[in-house]
Amino acid sequence: MKLSKEIHKELYLKMNQTREFEETAARLFVEGKVHGTAHFCIGEEATGVGVCSALEVEDYILQTHRGHNQGIGKNMDINKMMAEFRGKATGYCKGKGGCMHIADFSVGSLGANGVVGGGLPIATGAALKQKYNKEKNITVCFFGDGASNEGAFHESLNLASVWKLPVLFVCTNNLYGMSTPVSKSMNIEDISIRAASYGIKGIALDGNDVVNIYEETLKAKEYILENGPMLMVLNTYRWMGHSKSDAQIYRTKDEVKEWKEKCPIKQHKKFILENKIMTEDELVAIGKQAVEDIEKAVEFAENSPEPRIEDIFDDVYA
Repeated sequence: MKLSKEIHKELYLKMNQTREFEETAARLFVEGKVHGTAHFCIGEEATGVGVCSALEVEDYILQTHRGHNQGIGKNMDINKMMAEFRGKATGYCKGKGGCMHIADFSVGSLGANGVVGGGLPIATGAALKQKYNKEKNITVCFFGDGASNEGAFHESLNLASVWKLPVLFVCTNNLYGMSTPVSKSMNIEDISIRAASYGIKGIALDGNDVVNIYEETLKAKEYILENGPMLMVLNTYRWMGHSKSDAQIYRTKDEVKEWKEKCPIKQHKKFILENKIMTEDELVAIGKQAVEDIEKAVEFAENSPEPRIEDIFDDVYA
């Protein structure tokens, strides 16, 4: 499958936007402009961008707590994302939810979830709705390697398999569930083989290869609409800690350095240049656009009002 120049531009821009968003968000913490915590996906940009860019607006996604790449991949409004990160009234949750709880039904995002594996049963229900209404779209649920040990994972895959629901379960395996390495939390090396337990198809991909992820997602959607659910495991690595406060004493600097050499943005740039899809100047221009997009988002958030105390009980239903 040969992707068009426009698709490559979209993938490269979105990965750069994600990288710039995350690095800027981390800086805002240092400057004391944001409090609490955050979970950055630097190093994992290709996973969310590659999958979500291959979807249509009508396809649903369920994001994780480390899901800025998934939101940007699904064309969520970066200004609203940054405003929510800053706790401003113009954010997706009116400044009350933070980056772990953003959602945008207009582009098919049913929301991020701070609960490990929390999106799995929601995705199963969304896919049931799609099948019931005979829709030609799928639901994609993102979760981490740690969540694949949760009961919700096994329950959701089992039910989706029994009912042949149109859902793609995407495990972003960054090798650590908080500080616990995969090797100490499960007795298998390839998480995708768990699909066989539920009689569904499972594949494992290089989670840093955005082109392959995009292509395989297109194939997966076609397969799922005909055959039912599928498990896709994207093997990648997070460069930063589990959260902002992670001291990262459980891994070595050499390990992190080794994975940085596999940077998904650099990989895609190399692919584009080697295949003469775009020039170096064109890629530089895309990188500059990403920086400008995030600068505008920061300015939008800076100039946005704080939530009003009078609105504290709005949108509370229990």
